[in-house]
Amino acid sequence: MAEPTGVGVLDRVVAILDTVETGPVSASDLARALGLSVPTAHRIVTAMVKHGLLQRDADGRHHIGPRFASSALTTTAMPLLEEIRDRTGETAQLWVRRGDDRLCTASADSREELRATVPVGTLLPISAAGSAARVLTADPPDPDHPGRRWFESVSERTPGLCSVSVGVRYRGGIIAAVCLSAPVFRVGEDGPGAEYGSLVETAADQFEAALRYR
Repeated sequence: MAEPTGVGVLDRVVAILDTVETGPVSASDLARALGLSVPTAHRIVTAMVKHGLLQRDADGRHHIGPRFASSALTTTAMPLLEEIRDRTGETAQLWVRRGDDRLCTASADSREELRATVPVGTLLPISAAGSAARVLTADPPDPDHPGRRWFESVSERTPGLCSVSVGVRYRGGIIAAVCLSAPVFRVGEDGPGAEYGSLVETAADQFEAALRYR
């Protein structure tokens, strides 16, 4: 266990994370293990789930949450994004959800003079149009294409730009979106999904493989 700092709530959060790292536990079990009242334990873990620090399974047990996995992705993102960029000539980005927003945590910009680009650290409302937003809000797949994982956007958020995105899954939930963005005029008539969807799906698979043993 980490040494207490005297900041009560923070010390409790860290103690809960230390306990959950050893195996999934219920809020009641956490209360007993840490000497907390059951209502206090429930209140803290509910807030931690909301912030992605914990994840609650169908049996009511808590695991380390997707926030840690999505942060870990950023450290491994650039080689995969650069591979997409080099194969397509277009910009590749990694987006994660942060509450009611989506955050660009990594980007490999196209080397073309005219390109789609969003600076790392850009925060956009999750409700804003775009393929990455669709992925992160877990829109259902197209019923006419049940096996298709990608979503595309054409001149929705920014006229003249298009994108295709695929979700990165971790423990059953989508924690990030791999996105390829390009000017519309450089993409075929069938759209960015038809042209680049399979490539972005492969990249999402590679991200998931990097998380498999976390």
